Amino acid sequence: MAAQAVAQEIIVVAHGQANDPFWSVVKNGVEEAGKDTGANVDFRSPETFDMVAMSQLIDAAVNQEPDGLVVSIPDADALGPSIERAVEAGIPVISINSGSDVSKGLGALLHVGQDEYDAGKAAGEKLAGMGGTSAICVNQEVGNVALDLRCEGFLAGFGGTGSVLPTTNDPTEVEAKVAAALSSDESIDTIMALGASTAGEPAVAAAKASGRDVNVATFDMSAPFLQSIMAGDAAFAIDQQQFLQGYLAVNFLALHAKYGLMPGGNVPSGPNLITADKAGQVVDLSAKGIR
Repeated sequence: MAAQAVAQEIIVVAHGQANDPFWSVVKNGVEEAGKDTGANVDFRSPETFDMVAMSQLIDAAVNQEPDGLVVSIPDADALGPSIERAVEAGIPVISINSGSDVSKGLGALLHVGQDEYDAGKAAGEKLAGMGGTSAICVNQEVGNVALDLRCEGFLAGFGGTGSVLPTTNDPTEVEAKVAAALSSDESIDTIMALGASTAGEPAVAAAKASGRDVNVATFDMSAPFLQSIMAGDAAFAIDQQQFLQGYLAVNFLALHAKYGLMPGGNVPSGPNLITADKAGQVVDLSAKGIR
């Protein structure tokens, strides 16, 4: 197939805002892939975790008839019809981050991300192996299927006493709720956070303020949380390499538009366990918005 003379138009619709430290890394990957491939890329997301607004963004993207569409799928029931509309219109779709279990059924070509349940289970087993017996899983987006699966997997792998602590994305609220949980239950010795900046960092602060010996781990990374790992104030972070999610999805769609190329199956971007011996290697890249 001959290369097209015009740049490919690729739209990314994610459930997380680009000003969120996690999603800013995804957006950085999207933008770098656009530079490397010459594609015109557009990153879009609702102002809050809003599935109605997100489905409308997908519908608007479909109406523009891009050469490729990248979507995250935190709620297949809410977003499925819009994604299927894109597929029916002949737009190649790749899912990232959330939706590995439903992506293929909705017609996406592949998924770039990690299996959230298995990653949570691995984290639970690791923390149980560190002596944990009573845990809370801090969920800042209850209803986001990917985050719910993380907690489910964690509690299954942990095996001891455990519960989900629902919060919002506000770090101040997270710290207050974690502090209250620790104060009301002295048996809690383990905290599993689902986002480094939003939940992991405030969980570390609450654990330190309690004066108790509490193991804190988180999904995803931030430079401050990595520094907490290096200082011994946190156990580990689970890196799903979200930069790759944005970068590879755009790359694959650009190559598909040019040459008809596409990998034959899902691409796992994680999980990678970042403990004290690895934290120093990635802290600078995390501060730069790459890890």
